[in-house]
Amino acid sequence: MMNPENKISIVIPVFNAAYSIGKLVKQLISDIPEKYKLEIILINDYSSDSSHSECLKLYNENKDIVKYLSLARNFGEHNAVMAGLNKATGDYTVIMDDDFQNPIEEVIKLIDFASNSDFDVVYTYYDEKKHKLWRNFGSMLNNYMATILLKKPKKLYLSSFKCLNKFLVGEIIKYDLPYPYIDGLILRATANIGTIQVNHEKRLKGKSGYTLIKLLKLWSNMFTSFSVIPLRISIFVGLFFAITGFLFGIYSIIEHFMVPGLPAGFSLTITAIFTFAGIQLISLGMIGEYIGRIFISQNKHPQFTIKKEYL
Repeated sequence: MMNPENKISIVIPVFNAAYSIGKLVKQLISDIPEKYKLEIILINDYSSDSSHSECLKLYNENKDIVKYLSLARNFGEHNAVMAGLNKATGDYTVIMDDDFQNPIEEVIKLIDFASNSDFDVVYTYYDEKKHKLWRNFGSMLNNYMATILLKKPKKLYLSSFKCLNKFLVGEIIKYDLPYPYIDGLILRATANIGTIQVNHEKRLKGKSGYTLIKLLKLWSNMFTSFSVIPLRISIFVGLFFAITGFLFGIYSIIEHFMVPGLPAGFSLTITAIFTFAGIQLISLGMIGEYIGRIFISQNKHPQFTIKKEYL
């Protein structure tokens, strides 16, 4: 439960958000009630615009509130969030985007709800999302796959806008491998999850930094870093085709004796070769992805690299 000594950390990964980050941080500082001891952590994920100078300006103007981390290259949103979580000292930590799609009043609403409940994490959900159609479809597919692979509760929406308590942040940052998936880390650490409905707005300006490639990488992290179900699926798929091939073999023998002059099925043979070859390559590729990630992790590939930090 909230008391005057509790601190709220707000972790904001920043990517090409020079147009919005200054206004966002200033509104957070001015609008969030003084009863909350505020800490804002900005993580610049190697932006190509003037985000660095904007973040540095915010730090210099608000050194008692703002912390700023500048990453040495683009690591991706989840890695940037991990960098911020490692520096968060709050009793509750809000993770939010840099583009004003989460209005300040909804941030306050989330903090109020989370700090006055006993949940380890509070996820937000929306009546209507203002993302583009392909992004909404990607989020829907991501949630569906998380239900299967991570045993996510069916009605839980994995929003990037959420609030974690200090216990859960401590559990998440124990993960130091290069492929973090924040929601996977949350779901494997706790089942004490709350939800709250909030409003979702259109981007203030510009376009989302989430591309189809980044979304596919995120799914890959979910598949290969937090579940072995894809490997188990490949076993069952292989077993199914092996049984199918065996039955086709029996059928071919019976057909040969029942219809002696029947020519061999060239098209069926080619189809079978391509099908089985495709299944084998997919299975080998999946196994290779797991082995490759193990190799990269064993070689101490960094989860993130902080070039400069202003704390």
